Amino acid sequence: MNKIYYLYHIPGKKIGVTTDPLKRITLQQGYTPSEYEIIYHTTDVDLISDMEIAAQQNYGYKVDRQKYNQLINKNNKPMNLNITEQTTTFACPVSKLKGNLMDNIGLTWETDLGEFELTNESLQWILANVKTSMFNSQRCYIYNKAFYEAFNNTAHNPDNKFYKDNEENVFDLIRDWAKERGIYNQGDSKTQYVKLIEEAGELAQGLLKKDKPEIQDAIGDMVVVLTNLAVLEGFSIEDCICSAYTEIATRKGKMKNGTFVKSTL
Repeated sequence: MNKIYYLYHIPGKKIGVTTDPLKRITLQQGYTPSEYEIIYHTTDVDLISDMEIAAQQNYGYKVDRQKYNQLINKNNKPMNLNITEQTTTFACPVSKLKGNLMDNIGLTWETDLGEFELTNESLQWILANVKTSMFNSQRCYIYNKAFYEAFNNTAHNPDNKFYKDNEENVFDLIRDWAKERGIYNQGDSKTQYVKLIEEAGELAQGLLKKDKPEIQDAIGDMVVVLTNLAVLEGFSIEDCICSAYTEIATRKGKMKNGTFVKSTL
């Protein structure tokens, strides 16, 4: 079956071509179907490539340096991975990782822990756990063991799902993880607090750069640290959350300069 190429228009933004409008425009770029229009579709990639350039010129948008057919021929290769015993490194910065991963769903690679597969579920895990290389900001990586524990270790995860369709309390998973690593026996609250401040700093950087994967990663890391800090202080994170919610549930106030200010009456 021949591929269908769609020429799309996001008013005021851009003209582009894709073979999958839902993935490319909605999932990757964040526009709902009501926010864009399909101008034309065809199985002729050369025709659609010429039409894209012409439409970009007619609408006054930035014109692509390369035609679509030249670009897909250049990029029609699996994404470049560097695999070591400890890590899998992606040859792109974190800011461009999501698009590269989505274009490579189904990709598999061999590690010392077995074969890994890129799926919609593992993609989300990668985005939440990826780190920027300290040697090259244009590269990022994940730890193979962590990926293995999340998706390939059937002894820990028999359904091969990270959250097992939310049947388990994710806080229990965090506590089990921390126990296995000796955090509760050998760690202390002060070191966890220092870790929390470090993660808060990463969150601040993510917010300033508007880097969604970094923001998501930092928020998740802070929740993990707070979960462990609660245990070290003799609480559970659930009790802490419930206590806070009980206090704010009936609180009244109003928004002021982007912040909710509680009423003093």
